Amino acid sequence: MRVLIAEDEVLARRLLAEYLRPHADISVVAETDNGLDAARAITELKPDLVFLDIQMPRLTGLEVLELTRRREGVIFTTAYDQHAMRAFDLHAVDYLFKPFTQARFDTALERARRLLGQPTPGVEKLVAPVISRVLVRDGEGMQVLLVDDIAYIEAQADNVSFHAHGREHLKNQRISELESQLDPTRFVRVHRSFIINLAALQGLEKTDSDAYIARMNNGKRIPISRTGYERLRTAF
Repeated sequence: MRVLIAEDEVLARRLLAEYLRPHADISVVAETDNGLDAARAITELKPDLVFLDIQMPRLTGLEVLELTRRREGVIFTTAYDQHAMRAFDLHAVDYLFKPFTQARFDTALERARRLLGQPTPGVEKLVAPVISRVLVRDGEGMQVLLVDDIAYIEAQADNVSFHAHGREHLKNQRISELESQLDPTRFVRVHRSFIINLAALQGLEKTDSDAYIARMNNGKRIPISRTGYERLRTAF
């Protein structure tokens, strides 16, 4: 089993690694001390199990889930008991309230073993229904892109292309899945291949065939389907 430890406290990371040592079938593929690096590691390494602190610098544990769309194999660790009640209500794999013993840790690990490979009930409820940021590739690395900065999104096979500030950012995700994660009052799918940010819409142009084209503030002209036009009318 491949494990990622995402914890901002050095001593807490060491303790988790020590508790994992007796389990010969487990290898720690990475340790991170902030949420952004945790999101990158989850995306790039795809660990089987993540020990995820909720309160971390740069991104919280819940924001990490939002960015990576992680749905299984997450055990939460934190010193804040108010999160414990929420995690148990949502049926997360398990929740370790600091400080915890080796025995308590082993119980959580055994529960994760039983659930590994199956969607973890309730974890998706921790993910905000509307995203505010997306994790995209930037050369050899990754970067966080604010949704507000996106002018439009274009489908490219099984990928989506985010257009923001004159640059194009690719992500391996279907446009239909992404559409469900965006605020429908601000982002409208005007065509099977395009979603536009209404804040970046400059105007509409009618063609000779009575179709419409969206004119964006960056000069891009985007085709609008009949269904897309009705969605635009509803949005306005």
